[in-house]
Amino acid sequence: MTADTVAVAVDAHAAVELPPRAERARQAEAAADRLRAAGVEAVAVTWVDNAGITRVKAVPLDGLVHAAQWGLGAAPCFDVFLADDAITTSPIIGGPTGDLRLYPDLGRVVPLAAQPGWAWAPGDRHTQAGTPHPGCQRLFARRMEATAAARGLALKAGIEVEWVAALAGAPADEPQYPTHGPAYGMHRLTDLSDYLRDVLRALGEQGLEVLQIHPEYAPGQFEVSVAPEGPVAAADTAVLVRHTVRAVSARHGLRVSFAPVVEAGTVGNGAHLHLSLWREDRNLGRGGSGPHGLTAEAEGFLAGVLAALPELLVLGCSSPAGYLRLVPSHWAGAYQCWGLENREAALRLVTGSAGERSAAANAEVKCFDASANPYLAVGAVLAAGLAGLDQRLALPPEFNGDPAAAAPGTVPRLPARPAEAIAAYERSAVLREALGEPLYQAVLAVRRAEAVQYADTAPERMVAATRWRY
Repeated sequence: MTADTVAVAVDAHAAVELPPRAERARQAEAAADRLRAAGVEAVAVTWVDNAGITRVKAVPLDGLVHAAQWGLGAAPCFDVFLADDAITTSPIIGGPTGDLRLYPDLGRVVPLAAQPGWAWAPGDRHTQAGTPHPGCQRLFARRMEATAAARGLALKAGIEVEWVAALAGAPADEPQYPTHGPAYGMHRLTDLSDYLRDVLRALGEQGLEVLQIHPEYAPGQFEVSVAPEGPVAAADTAVLVRHTVRAVSARHGLRVSFAPVVEAGTVGNGAHLHLSLWREDRNLGRGGSGPHGLTAEAEGFLAGVLAALPELLVLGCSSPAGYLRLVPSHWAGAYQCWGLENREAALRLVTGSAGERSAAANAEVKCFDASANPYLAVGAVLAAGLAGLDQRLALPPEFNGDPAAAAPGTVPRLPARPAEAIAAYERSAVLREALGEPLYQAVLAVRRAEAVQYADTAPERMVAATRWRY
């Protein structure tokens, strides 16, 4: 082992090791040349904390090589930041002491089309000695992706991005919308056609394949969907899409909210996770003998996800305000059931059109929202699905229609309050093992602190406090 190489043991919690320092320098020099030719002057390197907030360190382009070799300083206490920037502590992580190194992923660095002169890269966090930080959420997702790959399995994932656009104003102001009209209506698209065109243009210039964009249900609400990718890439893309939407909005005099609820009592923003399980080039969601063509592997995987949804909410619905969105009869997936094309089920099976089913068949986790750290969400879903495979689980009977209309007790309701989800998370041996103790405890500390913070807060005040945080 050379001094330029950081060796990492291969075990259940191993992360991808850092390449040799000289190789990182070569990659960074090549990346800097490309970025300089594109007019880039600075690079923003981001990570997402356990409260779901994207944090950033930036360097001038001339500093990219040094950042790739030695990393950027980032305190470990960021792992116990709350969404409002208050700081809690966990048994393992917390306090003012210590430092980490944030390394840009040079394979994902991209000029930002709506922020001239800037580029973006997601970051992985390591210790000062170069070993993987056990609290790094992106490295957790990479571990889970590697665990699936070791079994010959690949997950393709995509995260829908919903947002509400409002006229720029003071944070305390109630949102005023730039367009009105029917839900999903052409009226809204026409009013903001230049804006939406610029969103599409910016995403395309950044190399993202957009599948569709449209007005959504709530006032000022829109949604964009992009092509599926591997789990870590899909989480990266979700972060990049949100950066891009926010930047385009600012150039149009708008501010945006990805918060679970923007106005109390209205439909909120989800971040639905679409996923399909593959072995080599075969979509395991088709051609099997299980429900609607599921193979045994796909059924076991989805059964594991469905069974774990109460504890997965701690990672997929991180804000206490998310439970104001997670209500029956709002297409939010408030019930722990599954069904073919059932938008009220927490797990919706999507088969696609007859001619495209071999590639398009997937499942949608509808109960997640954009307060989630996307790396935690995809990594935890992988952990739960693989556990379902190991346990040879089968899906329960599917549910058709609105579960809220069923006889009481027929369909289990997902946790309606943060405390219920936290209790399920504390019982989950699967998530504790997959996350590792430092990350598991840091997430738990943040969720407990925010649950206490908003325990006696009226919905309107909770929404106002979180509206512009996400």
